[in-house]
Amino acid sequence: MIANKQNATSVSEVYEDWFLDYASYVILERAVPTLEDGLKPVQRRILHAMYDMEDGRFHKVANIIGQSMQYHPHGDASIGEALVNLGQKDLLIDTQGNWGDTNTGDSAAAARYIEARLSKFALEVVFNPKITQWQPSYDGRKKEPIQLPVKFPLLLAQGAEGIAVGLATKIMPHNFCELIEASIQILKGETPNLLPDFLSAGLVDCTHYKGGAKGSRLRVRSNIEIKDRKTLIIKDLPFGTTTVQMIESIVKAADAGKIKIKKVIDNTAQQVEIVIQLIPGTEPETTRDALYAFTNCEVSISPNTCVIIDDKPVFTNVNELLKISTDNTLHLLEQELLVQKRELQEKILYGSLEKIFIEKRIYRKIEECETFEAVISTIDAGLEPYKKQFYRTITEDDILRLTEIRIKRISKYDSFKADEAMRKMEEELNETEDNLNNLTRYAIKYFKELLKKYGTGRERKTKITTFGAIDATEVISNNQKLYVNREEGFFGYGLKKFEFISDCSDLDDILTIRRDGKYSVKRIADKVFAGKDIIYLHIFGKETKNMVFNLIYRDGKNGATFAKRFKIAEAISNRDNDLTKKTPDSEILYLSVSPDEKAEIVVCELVTGFTKQDKIFEINFNSIEVGSKTAVGKKVSKFSVKSVETSSKSMFSIANKTIWYPNKK
Repeated sequence: MIANKQNATSVSEVYEDWFLDYASYVILERAVPTLEDGLKPVQRRILHAMYDMEDGRFHKVANIIGQSMQYHPHGDASIGEALVNLGQKDLLIDTQGNWGDTNTGDSAAAARYIEARLSKFALEVVFNPKITQWQPSYDGRKKEPIQLPVKFPLLLAQGAEGIAVGLATKIMPHNFCELIEASIQILKGETPNLLPDFLSAGLVDCTHYKGGAKGSRLRVRSNIEIKDRKTLIIKDLPFGTTTVQMIESIVKAADAGKIKIKKVIDNTAQQVEIVIQLIPGTEPETTRDALYAFTNCEVSISPNTCVIIDDKPVFTNVNELLKISTDNTLHLLEQELLVQKRELQEKILYGSLEKIFIEKRIYRKIEECETFEAVISTIDAGLEPYKKQFYRTITEDDILRLTEIRIKRISKYDSFKADEAMRKMEEELNETEDNLNNLTRYAIKYFKELLKKYGTGRERKTKITTFGAIDATEVISNNQKLYVNREEGFFGYGLKKFEFISDCSDLDDILTIRRDGKYSVKRIADKVFAGKDIIYLHIFGKETKNMVFNLIYRDGKNGATFAKRFKIAEAISNRDNDLTKKTPDSEILYLSVSPDEKAEIVVCELVTGFTKQDKIFEINFNSIEVGSKTAVGKKVSKFSVKSVETSSKSMFSIANKTIWYPNKK
């Protein structure tokens, strides 16, 4: 029993604190990359470990994983997976051995069999210990970088994907050369527009890309080549799709009857090649459209650009990321120049001190000194007349370095060579100061050098285009048959004992009209209930939407008869809609459907109680305008009609009409 309940902590409070800690850890340390260097912690630690090991030779991946575990406390599996992923991007790591195949989905060989080293590009762009900020590793035994000083938009070049707690990131990879050119545009004050590029090539529609911001969308396709009337060839893949997934989706669509193919052959080796053999008589263009509509030949991707900025997840877009990355590169280049400037100044200062120390024979004056303090004082006094020419104050450490000069060096000192070396260092210093004063110009030159050295072979692979929307119902094969049980009110492709209507596909919507004046549109299935007494049934497509319906109905309230003409161009699915006045016991007496607006004349006979002359009258549908399907219609009689027949006075053939009479259900 708790002695003091006021000081107790509830389980819910503990859970809330722990959950927030866990969520923050996953977001910051596992799933979402940091903006500055574009890396997740495991990637950063792998690269840092490889830099420690760098000697120009390949290292076993198992050894690299072991070295990385000094910095990453999550086991070898996560490190190995991240390392293989980095290697497959073919930018920062040179690989040797079987590193798997992103096209086929084959995994890499075991870590003990494959090797890796840092690429020349990575060594030039990613590392510089002199400007790197450090932090203790998880066990305090080592130092690891907080961020690596990456002088390139690495995050946009490689892309990133991760799922955290409550958020996710999905950043598309972009073209190496285009990123450099876009960075140069930003430095020149221009506004670039980045579009993704994938190593898997293919086609991409960026109409709704929106810079990869949250809510944007990409459509990515394989480029399907029509070799001949019987053969299609797929030579590239949509981003994130493998040949295995592609073939499985094609076989599944074929089994479902959505596409008609004879065989799928996978000839993929170094390059993707999937051969699709068609059934004779099949249109290759239609099959290609069906492949885009029903298989992984086309995929839709929803980018979501989320990165860590100042230890917080931020949603942004790739163009803004590139601008921030370019500014960061500018800052890093400035830091490197400042370091270079200080190093040159120090070299020039020490060279000058050495020259004075030797040429002015100050080293001779210290021979008579009896104490080390006297030596320091003598050298300091000898340098006094020259101190004004130096950029900073001469310290005791500078004097101590002079005392370490060996007699052999003094005896072989060459004043001419020393002056020449000093002149070169001063030229370098002047150039460095000029670059600092013209930092933007220097950054543009830097990016151009990167493009010249590493841009060859990194040209755009994915073709940017726009795709027309493919109506799946138009390209799908008629893989089902439509049946109807009119009396009980069911339709579907499983009612094979009942009335056959037509061939159809399993994507078709079916329009039904019932005797009580209700109509509905529902997706076909094995068995679908539409309502009893179905008098009209048709696939709801473009043809149906252009049909003109001629209707006569009896109002259930007072028995009056109405006539109307209308089209059903659209309808809300799975909902009953009225064609009458919505009164109970209303009934359709006559319905005809025509593909045009030509109308017939019908003869109506009233119920008993009228003379023969008053009992029969005609309705000319041509005199009724085509209106809304929800309209009440034109009242043709305040009495109930007994029967309706087509008049012999009709001036055109009614062979192309669908006609229903109450006595001909």
